[in-house]
Amino acid sequence: MSVDDAEIREAYEIEGIAEPFHRLTPIQPSESGYDEEQLTALRADAAQIIARYPHKRSALLPLLHLVQSVDGYVTGRGVTFCAEQLELTDAEVTGVATFYTQYKRHPNGEYTVGVCTNTLCAVMGGDLIFERLSEHLGIGSDETTEDGKITLERVECNAACDYAPVVMANWEFMDNQTPESTIDFVEDLRAGKPVRPSRGPNAICTFKQVSRVLAGFNDGLADQGVGAGAASLAGLELVRADERESGQNTGATQGSADTSDEAADTSGMQPGRHSSQDTPANDPDTLPQSSGGEAQQTKDEE
Repeated sequence: MSVDDAEIREAYEIEGIAEPFHRLTPIQPSESGYDEEQLTALRADAAQIIARYPHKRSALLPLLHLVQSVDGYVTGRGVTFCAEQLELTDAEVTGVATFYTQYKRHPNGEYTVGVCTNTLCAVMGGDLIFERLSEHLGIGSDETTEDGKITLERVECNAACDYAPVVMANWEFMDNQTPESTIDFVEDLRAGKPVRPSRGPNAICTFKQVSRVLAGFNDGLADQGVGAGAASLAGLELVRADERESGQNTGATQGSADTSDEAADTSGMQPGRHSSQDTPANDPDTLPQSSGGEAQQTKDEE
């Protein structure tokens, strides 16, 4: 152990914080490459992913999810595969894989359980949920149980404040949790029992299955279960009630937006209501036009 590591560990002990076991783990080299069957399947899937992008290097993020769907985390052989498919260096791929927390640098559990401990969830009991669950499982944040079933994470925000405190299992919502209810569903996952999230599909998929979905492959479960709950739709219902009362329709109750010139005219709208249209993306090799109307200039001309 280096002096720096010793000092860091001591600082954690002084503050009473459990030091993350996998702190700053680098991506590990693989003992062996993919076999021919795995390579054939990976190349076929990678070709589908790359075909979606005008520039092949843009496919790196879904390709990293693809190799996670096979290995369970981003391995050295996974980095090399992505680099070869996209004509990048291993260093370029590693730089991306180590930036985003959804890409794991060490073996991940079958289920990633993320407890939100950001402000609202913490106030509503998120800190207590994490503390009790950590104690129950005997692991800290970014650690995995010995049976390989559960990886525990402390999450900054699960983007579901209307259902705080919220826990996610492989990024499926478990709303309005308590320490007891969280421990119960986590134990069901460990026992191989089906667990139904509060919203979304009828059962929580494994980490590898979800990684394949994040790579862009449809698992056929998108239309299962509840999408948005009542708390999330409360604002929309208020808008609809306001429209019914005023006899006006701002488009909030329509299924799709009208992008015609007539729809863009906001002159007759009530004060405080706004309309907008999407701005076309710039050509990747062209600089955006200045507000003064000057001609666009390509990068080659700079």
